[in-house]
Amino acid sequence: MRVYLDNNATTPIDPAVLDALHEVFRDVYGNPSSIHREGQTARRRIEEARESVASLLGAAAREVIFTSGGTESNNTAIFGAARHHIVTTAIEHPSVLEPVEELARRGHAVTIVPPLRNGVVPAEAVIAAIRPETRFVAMMLANNETGVVQPVAEVGRVCRERGIHLHCDAVQAAGKIDIDVSALGVDTLSLSAHKLHAPKGIGAMFVRGGLALERYLFGGAQERRRRAGTENVPLAAAFGVAAELARDPAARPRIRALRDRFEAAIAPLGATINGAGVERLPNTSSVTFHDADGEGIVIGLDLAGIAASTGAACSSGRIEPSHVLTAMGMTPEEARATIRVSLSRFTTEEEIERAVAVLTSLVPRTRGVLSPGS
Repeated sequence: MRVYLDNNATTPIDPAVLDALHEVFRDVYGNPSSIHREGQTARRRIEEARESVASLLGAAAREVIFTSGGTESNNTAIFGAARHHIVTTAIEHPSVLEPVEELARRGHAVTIVPPLRNGVVPAEAVIAAIRPETRFVAMMLANNETGVVQPVAEVGRVCRERGIHLHCDAVQAAGKIDIDVSALGVDTLSLSAHKLHAPKGIGAMFVRGGLALERYLFGGAQERRRRAGTENVPLAAAFGVAAELARDPAARPRIRALRDRFEAAIAPLGATINGAGVERLPNTSSVTFHDADGEGIVIGLDLAGIAASTGAACSSGRIEPSHVLTAMGMTPEEARATIRVSLSRFTTEEEIERAVAVLTSLVPRTRGVLSPGS
């Protein structure tokens, strides 16, 4: 029996979501742009899903566009609205940082604001980076590695006052904490269904009503002329069901209690919880086991039937320390001694107990094997 504790990477599909997916694949085959009954049945399923996703965000349905996922949503916002001077943070997902870097190569000025050691990018630091020529700010709502929630609403108030476009990557936050796009003050916001127990390959983007974005796909008039191409009806319908389920906050206290229980149980192993003491997603633990080999721990967990992730990424065959953790002030060795455990509403007490038991045996055996620069 496998134990899956890597839900920030992706989530298993909820049975109710899978049922909706199968039903639409089987029975709803019309093109949603067609005027006949089959087409209008498909259109109705798209619009019902749009309403569900909009409700998850406190948005109007007309402000939600379906995309292929968070990466497309982030790229669409950045290339469609970023101009002149751009401000973002050092802890953003690569689907934000790499488009911003591309715009820098094209001549746009960019300021990247670092986080504090606790993982928070202070609102005042982002605001201080804004210049008279700033036209675009990108700031994630919650970090995918540490789970630390960022002060987007404070930045949003200033951006709204100054007429600056604020984009928010909310891929990790959706369904784990409440989201209200009006309270956040965002102009665009990205989501990805596979983080919400729905299939991969479908996402959404909030675009504030009346906002103009440059198009990058040309063709049909789908998605209010913001994204040409026939809509993926089955995946959108599945996303809608997942969004509806994610609106129920009942599971969050139980998930948080399991997360806190896990962190308390591993404390005797010399663990540091990154982001402890500040607001975090209820499901996420970023743990540094000092002087241990994070990759070795994750491999050992996998061999014991437990899936987790490291604080590093493989690049060209070399294990590179996480850009998020090093931006927080960690040394490369500390980052490589870090693992991430991320829970879901399907995680059980028994699974947490199993993970703690394996780590208690495994961590001491990996200490002292991580060489500098490895």
